[in-house]
Parts: sequence; C-alpha cells; structure tokens
Amino acid sequence: MNQQDNLIDQLEEAVAGKSVSRRADVLKRVADLFFVGSGKYSEAQVELFEDVMTKLIASVEVAARARFGARLAAASDAPANVVRLLAFDPAIEVAGEVLSRSECLSDEDLIANAQTMSQEHLLAISKRSELKEELTDVLITRGSREVLVSTATNAGSRLSSSGLTALVGKAHLDERLTLSLWSRPDVPRQDMVNLFRQASEGLRLQLEAANPRQVQSIRVAISAASERVHAIARTGSVDYQQAQIALAELYAEGKLGEPILVELLERQNFDGIALAMALMCDLPVGLVERALAQGRYEQILLLAKAIELSWKTTLALLQFQANGKVVAQAEVDQYFATFSRMQVKTAQTALQFYRLRESGGKT
Repeated sequence: MNQQDNLIDQLEEAVAGKSVSRRADVLKRVADLFFVGSGKYSEAQVELFEDVMTKLIASVEVAARARFGARLAAASDAPANVVRLLAFDPAIEVAGEVLSRSECLSDEDLIANAQTMSQEHLLAISKRSELKEELTDVLITRGSREVLVSTATNAGSRLSSSGLTALVGKAHLDERLTLSLWSRPDVPRQDMVNLFRQASEGLRLQLEAANPRQVQSIRVAISAASERVHAIARTGSVDYQQAQIALAELYAEGKLGEPILVELLERQNFDGIALAMALMCDLPVGLVERALAQGRYEQILLLAKAIELSWKTTLALLQFQANGKVVAQAEVDQYFATFSRMQVKTAQTALQFYRLRESGGKT
C-alpha cells in the first residue's frame, strides 16, 4: 500500500460512521492527522485533506470551527481553500486567528475580506505582521477608530501617501489616533507636522464655507485644536521630552547657541532643531515647527537673522526645511540676497510681533 492509499484509509476511518453530533471530534482527528505530517505532504495529499476538511467545517458549530481555525492558522502548508473559507466566516471567533496569522491567505484574499467583512474582521487583519499599502488603504477607508489605531501602531504596516493623508485627516481631532501616527518612525516628523497643518486648513475651509458668518470664531477654534493636537503628540514623544530637558538645561546655563543648533542640523533632529530655535527666539515651539514644515523660507530667514545666525547655518536650516529636496543654486542666491539685505533690528521687531500674536496680544 502506498502513502497516498494509506492516507485515504486514515481519512476514511476518521469520517466513517460518525454521526453529525460527533463531527467536531472527527474534524479534530483530521486536524491531528494533518499536523502529524505537516510540511511533508504532496500537493495531491493536501488537496485530499482540503476536500475532507471543507465538508466537515460546513457542518460543525462555531466553537469547533474556531478551534480548528486557530490550529490551521499556524500551518504554512494549510489547504488554501479551507483557510479562505475560515477567513470569510461571519463569526470572528472563527476568522480572527486565520486573518491575523495565516500565511496561506493571498493579498487578494485579504483585500477582498477587508472590503466586504465586518469591523472585527478588519481589526484582525490590522494585526498581521505585515500589511502592504494596498491593504492599509482599504483598512483606512473602511476601518473604525479601533482599526485605524491598530493599523497606525502596527510596525509592519506600510502606508501609501494617500493613505497617510487620509489617516491624518481622520486623526485630526482624535488624540489616540494622533499619538499612534506621531509614533511612527517611518514618517519624518516635519512631514507629519505639515500633513496635520494641511488637514487643519482643509477642515477650516469646509467649516467656513458652511458657516460664512462665523469665520473668525472657526479660525480661532481650528487653530486652538491644531495646537492642542501637536502638544499632545509632543507630550507622548519620549524623544521630544528628552530633547526638551537637555536643551532647556543648556539654555538655562547660557550654553544654547549656534554650535548646538549646527550639531542638531547635522543629526537631522527635527524635535531638537525646533526646540532649540524656539528657545533661542523665545517663541512657542509650535510656531517654529510649522515654519520648518511649511517650506516658507521667509520665516526661516527672519528667525535666523533675528538671532544673528551665520549664513552657513541659515542655509543648513533652509536645506533641512526642504526635507530632502535639492535646493537649486538660483534659489540659494535669492535666499542669500534677502538674508543679506535684512536688518537684524527689523527681524527682531518682526519677532516681537510674532510673540504678541501668539500670546493673544498680552505682554
């Protein structure tokens, strides 16, 4: 008797003469038999298991399917059609482990599941060790707040530019989701600042269009909400807190100056650069963060001139602000001409205006 015939005999013995009420026990026996030789079966043998398993899971209760699914989720050679059936089971007790762990589901299976199944199914998918951009796009489009947070905090998730923008838009007034996004190491902090600024601007325009008589109150409310979101993100960042303590000590000792800023620029440390500039200019860090993220070179030139930075350090700030983009020589020449013409006193007067504006006119 060959191995194929022996396997058939064992499977027939497992299912023969069993009543419907005992099919759960039969399914367990079939699973036991499969795992004994897992990784060693031929394609034909796996297909045989698939046929038997498919028939059995159609007639067992949820608890039995859930136990079976949890076991099969760990098998890299599990029958694909059986895994697919379990993944699309309406009961999350059955589908959850398979969606979160099984390597036998294709990208197409996962995307189709995310497009059609429940939020519980989406949450299970969001916990996989790797999530490709096409899949996270669907999770972000359809997902509940819990799904969005899980996707954002998953170190293995990859976000497309459109997905990240959509996620930022949904996170704008959600503290937990905001912290989840700001903790991602794959998105530069200046990019995140700019994305949240754009989301604030988009929300402001929508509200103003709907309430044209309340433009000023809307702008004040959106500005306050935006700053609150950024403050929450800073509070939740260990790196930010450490940089804040270190730079505050240097500032108190009179040691925070251009050399420290140059060192931070060499390390491309956004938090450190923003904090150092804020302390040196006596401005709220949020204002400096926005200046660094928005790509408005006039603000950087003004701040640099006000605290009398050298042109070399100012240029390094402008290059950092460009966030990886090459600054053309013609632009550099234009910036230098503006920087050279600007008077320190004029820049310091403008800085005083910034301080008054940010404090609401209070001195």
